[in-house]
Amino acid sequence: MERPTLKELAVQALSSVERGYDLLAPKFDATPFRTPDWMLAATITALREYGPFERGLDVCTGTGAGLEMLEEATAEPPTGVDFSAGMLEQARAAHPGADLVRADARALPFDAAYDLVVSFGALGHFLPDERPQLFDGIFRALRPGGVFALPMSRAPRRTQPAYWLLSGFDLAMRVRNAVWRPRFVMYYRTHPRPALLADLDAAGFAVETTPMPGVGELIIARRPAG
Repeated sequence: MERPTLKELAVQALSSVERGYDLLAPKFDATPFRTPDWMLAATITALREYGPFERGLDVCTGTGAGLEMLEEATAEPPTGVDFSAGMLEQARAAHPGADLVRADARALPFDAAYDLVVSFGALGHFLPDERPQLFDGIFRALRPGGVFALPMSRAPRRTQPAYWLLSGFDLAMRVRNAVWRPRFVMYYRTHPRPALLADLDAAGFAVETTPMPGVGELIIARRPAG
C-alpha cells in the first residue's frame, strides 16, 4: 500500500479530526499510526486468563486493527464503532463479517450488549475532561461482569529520545490548535496512567492490571457483576 505524501498529511493535520481521518483512511494502514500486530498479539495473550468472551466491541476502530484481535478473542462477530465514515469504509472492506457503527465514542449507543470492549491508541483524541463521557459509555455498553481491556505501552523516560519526540509533538499540536480552526485533537501525553485509573474508578469500574512482557501492561477494567 502506498504511504500518504507529506502534502496529504499536512492537509489532514489542518482538518478536523473527522475530516482528517476521512482523508487519511485509504492509506492509513501504511502509516505508523496503525496499531502494530505485536500490540494486538500481546493483548490477546494477556486476555486469555480473563475469558472466554462471547461478544466484543472495538471503540474507535479506525480501519479495524482491533477487529482482528476480537475475531480471535470472541465467539461472535465483533462490532466496531468510529465517527469517521472513511475509516469505517476501509474496515468494512477488511472485515465484512463485522458489525460497524458510525457514532461518537463520547455517546456510545449501546446498553449492556458486550462482555469485552477494547480500544487501541485512541485516548489521545479525547481531552482529559472528555474521558468521563467515554468511560461512562463503555461502562454502559458492557454486560455486568464484562471487561474493558486497555493496552498501555511503556512510557518513555526523560532520558530517551521518544520522550522528547512525543512532548514536541504535543507542543506543536497545542500551538496548531491555538491558532487554527477546526481543532485536531491528538495528544500523546494527556492521559498518564494515574489519571486513567482514577477516571476508570470514578466511572464505576473495578480496575486491575496485568503485565504484557516487552510491551507494557494491560489495564483490566471490569463492570461489577452486581
